[in-house]
Amino acid sequence: MGPTRVFRARHVAPDSIRGSFGLTDTRNTTHGSDSVVSASREIAAFFPDFSEQRWYEEEEPQLRCGPVHYSPEGGIHCAARTGGPGPA
Repeated sequence: MGPTRVFRARHVAPDSIRGSFGLTDTRNTTHGSDSVVSASREIAAFFPDFSEQRWYEEEEPQLRCGPVHYSPEGGIHCAARTGGPGPA
């Protein structure tokens, strides 16, 4: 993402998202939580139906097992199937 401050991002990390696309410090193109506690609070506020516990127990391990693809139909990223019929 690059440094939070766009001016700094442009000079220290010009190829970062913020260095490339940030406009101002409040319009810096992306958000990153400053701690795990903040992330949990922010996720709950923006995505009230999301289960962080379920994500860590069921979904996240599958995404670490190999290639991932985006499913436009489901609007989600999925672990790519290996072998067998159908597209990977």
